[in-house]
Amino acid sequence: MRRGLVEGDRLALTIGASAELLSVALGALRIGIVPVMLDPGLTSAEREVLLADAAPALTVNDDAGLADLLHGDPVELADAPRARPMHYTSGTTGRRKGVWSGLLPDDEAAQLLVEERSLWGFNEADVHLVVSPLHHSAPLRFASSTLLAGGAVAVLPRFDARAVLEALDEVRPTTLFCAPAHLHRLFAAVDDGAAFPDVAQLRLLAHAGAPCPKNLKEQTVAALPEGAVWEFYGSTEGQFTACSTADWRAHPGSVGRARPGRRLEIADDGTIWCHVPRYAQFSYWRDQAKTDSAWRGSAFSVGDLGRLDAEGFLYLEGRRDDLIITGGVNVYPLEVELVLGEVPGVTVAVFGRSDERWGQRVCVAYTGKALELEHELRARAAERLSGAKRPKEYHRVESLPRTSTGKVRRSVLAAELGLEP
Repeated sequence: MRRGLVEGDRLALTIGASAELLSVALGALRIGIVPVMLDPGLTSAEREVLLADAAPALTVNDDAGLADLLHGDPVELADAPRARPMHYTSGTTGRRKGVWSGLLPDDEAAQLLVEERSLWGFNEADVHLVVSPLHHSAPLRFASSTLLAGGAVAVLPRFDARAVLEALDEVRPTTLFCAPAHLHRLFAAVDDGAAFPDVAQLRLLAHAGAPCPKNLKEQTVAALPEGAVWEFYGSTEGQFTACSTADWRAHPGSVGRARPGRRLEIADDGTIWCHVPRYAQFSYWRDQAKTDSAWRGSAFSVGDLGRLDAEGFLYLEGRRDDLIITGGVNVYPLEVELVLGEVPGVTVAVFGRSDERWGQRVCVAYTGKALELEHELRARAAERLSGAKRPKEYHRVESLPRTSTGKVRRSVLAAELGLEP
C-alpha cells in the first residue's frame, strides 16, 4: 500500500464513503501514514485550497485509486492506529483548520484505542452501520474501532432516510452513529409511510454534532431498546463528554460528564476547557498562533460556552462566535433554539442581523409544513424567553443550510434570506 509513502506522510482521500475508503484509511493509520479526509462534495476551488494547505504526498480521488492502494503488496500492520486521521474543521465560524496529532508512540496509540473500546464496548460480535460521511471524525472513529475489535461494518454511500431504515432491517446492526438531523429525517420518513424496523439487537445509538431537541430525543429513546441511546459532546479537535439515557433523564438538557481520563472546567467567561491525556492532544496544522490560543497546559477549548452542575454534568450554552449583541444584551442562539425547538414539527436556527437601533436583532429561520407554526413559536418565545431573547423576525424556509455533518451554518442565513449583502 505504501506507494512510496513513508511514516508521517499525509495521504489525501477525497472520495465518498465506502468499505474501500474505510479500509484504506484504517490501513494507512496502522502503518503510520496519516489520511487527510476531505469532503468529496467540495468544489474544485475549495478542494485545492485544502490540498495546498495539507501538502499530501499522494491524493486519491476515485475508486480506481483506492483499488490500487488495496491491491498492492502486503505490509505489516500495527495493532493500534499510530496516529489520528487529519480532519479539517467544519468551517462554520471561519477558515477551515487541519487538526493534526502527528505520530503517536506505541504506548499512547494503545491507550487511545483502549479508551475508545472501553467507553463504547466495541467487541467482535458488533455490526456497525455507517450512515454519516467518513470524512468526519466520529463516523470514521466508530467504524474503525469496530473493525479493530474484530466486529463487522456496513457502509452506506450517503444518508438517505429510507435506505437507512431498510439497512437497519437487513443488516441488523448493533451500533450506529448519527447526527440529530439524521434522526429527524428518519422519523419524518416514518411519518410519511416508511416502516420502522425491529431494532431489538441495537445496543448503541450514539448521537452528536448538534444539540438534540427534547422532543426528538424522547422519540428516539422511546423507539429504541432501553439504554441504547447515548449522546456525546465533542469536536473535530477532541472529545469531551458522554451521556447515557439514564443520565439524560436525571439531568435534562445535559450532554453528560467528562469522558474517562478527561476533566472539565469552566473559565470565568463561560468557556469550556477540557484537560486530556497526551495521546488526545493536537495542534492546528501550520497555525501555531491558533494552536497556542486553543491550549492552556493540558486543557484545550474550541470556544464553546457552558456550565457544570454540582455533579459535574455539562450544559452547553452556545458558542462565543455565534453571540448576538442586541441593545447591549448578550444572546446565544443555542439557548433560544432549545426553547423554540420544543414546538413539535419544527426545526429552527437562530441568527443575528444588523439593526440600526439595537446593533443586532434576533431572527429565526424555521422549517415545517404548517404556516401556523409561527404563531406557536411566537407564543413559546413569549412564555419562555425574556424580551431581548425573543426573535423579532420569523422566516419560514424549505431547508436550513447545513454542513455535511448536520450543523446549521448560521453565518450564512442572513445573506441567503436576502436580509444582508
